[in-house]
Amino acid sequence: MMGAMAALSRGCLLVANPLLPDSNFDRTVILLLASDAGGAIGVVLNRPSPTGLDEVLPEWETLANSPPVVFVGGPVNRETVICVARMEAGSSAGANEAGAWRPVIGNVGTLDLNLDPATVAEVLQDARMFAGYAGWGPGQLEGELEAQAWWIVEAAHDDPFVSHPERLWTDVLRRQRGPLQLVSSYPEDPTAN
Repeated sequence: MMGAMAALSRGCLLVANPLLPDSNFDRTVILLLASDAGGAIGVVLNRPSPTGLDEVLPEWETLANSPPVVFVGGPVNRETVICVARMEAGSSAGANEAGAWRPVIGNVGTLDLNLDPATVAEVLQDARMFAGYAGWGPGQLEGELEAQAWWIVEAAHDDPFVSHPERLWTDVLRRQRGPLQLVSSYPEDPTAN
């Protein structure tokens, strides 16, 4: 196994091994939203779609980070949209009382899109919308980790909201220590190397 791995828990990142054969997850970085004995769920942070938020959720467009598009959160249930948001420290209490806020890591969590955006606009620092999610049944993710399909690393609070998501896989690996840092320069097409 390469480098020091973070624990598999809500709020960690799953970084795809470039040798992972599933094209749905080629060079992806997933924020794990939940993980327990029943399975795990997360969203792919680095797959912007061409669909603008103005087409799907126009009321949230002005509150979303750039690029203001819907991201492909994963191959499961792409009709479902999950909002990952960062609230001002200590300000999530109002949304939390309504059951609309679920913390993931620090002041980053998921926010119910059924809320009126005006009710959270003043305390919302960042927001990104993800169509679909990545999901694993009981023991499935653990099996993929054992097969070294993924590396578990700590998330930085800015990872879900970066302005250049196409660089996230490389950037996350580059900030690791040891052999994982070297993987960041793995070529897109190893046969052309």
